[in-house]
Amino acid sequence: MIPLRLTASSPSRFAALLLALSGLCSLAVSAAERPPLFVLNSLDATVSVIDPVTWTEKQRIPTGKEPHHIYMTPDEKSVIVANSAGDSLTFLNPRTAEVQRVVYGIIDPYQLQFSRDMKWFVTAANRLNHVDIYSWDGKDLKLAKRIATGKTPSHIWIDATSTVAYVTMQDSDELIAVDLRTQTIRWRMPTGPMPADIFGVHNDRTLLVGLTGGDGVQVFDVAGAQPKLIGQIPTGKGAHAFRAAGDGRSVFVSNRVANSISRIDLQSLKVTDNYPVPGGPDCMDVSADGKTLYVTSRWAKKLSVVDLASHTVTRQVNVGRSPHGVWTLDHANR
Repeated sequence: MIPLRLTASSPSRFAALLLALSGLCSLAVSAAERPPLFVLNSLDATVSVIDPVTWTEKQRIPTGKEPHHIYMTPDEKSVIVANSAGDSLTFLNPRTAEVQRVVYGIIDPYQLQFSRDMKWFVTAANRLNHVDIYSWDGKDLKLAKRIATGKTPSHIWIDATSTVAYVTMQDSDELIAVDLRTQTIRWRMPTGPMPADIFGVHNDRTLLVGLTGGDGVQVFDVAGAQPKLIGQIPTGKGAHAFRAAGDGRSVFVSNRVANSISRIDLQSLKVTDNYPVPGGPDCMDVSADGKTLYVTSRWAKKLSVVDLASHTVTRQVNVGRSPHGVWTLDHANR
């Protein structure tokens, strides 16, 4: 064993070494504590749990049939997977991926959203043509009203005042407004082909609606008693899902057929950037620092990771069949 020789400068060097090692240990702990990404494999009835450090699939969690969308409880203690053909909700721990509980008897929950006052939980029954409104007491759901809708209700947006739920009808090409207080339909508005996701801007006076059967986003003024179509934003074929960029200034939309993601400026409502993403890009999430976009490549059985600065897909992670929803607790502001 070679003895350690201390010189006059050794204590300071030793301290520097300890500090560096301490920093490395802190980084390792920080990395180990990063919450996973969840990817819903709609045709496999599973959730892939992705390690964001090694970029490997750690496990697959069985769910009910056809998990499509995923949403956080208001207290951020659970993430809910909606199993549309399984008529159930799977509650997961967002940090450990532990299954907390399964709630049965939620009929065809294709899409789901909480109102911002945390009073209502709304689901769209994609195959059964209705919208369900549940009351929420912080733990349990109680069906308040089932509302017959047009054909194939798809996506939901609830306004900031928690009074109106807007829902797209994928196969009857409509946008409807549901009054949450009276639990009745306020109005119906024709849209372009196959309307999908909805995103509210300008304090929810304006709605963006992605047209999966078209090549862009329709813009509706919903500030008055009746809606008005006021414009269209060309983005790419198969415009489908939205995700706020987290900067308060822009929103992403996935163009599933065009194999691209567009960034829309919220003030001008114009496309300011485009990002190529292969495999039918669908749902998205954004890293907490706003630098990385996580995208499910629906037709390629992969999660695509996009570096927004370089406009490149830096890696792809193998997941199950028909990956749809993607979500992580370590996210930018939604």
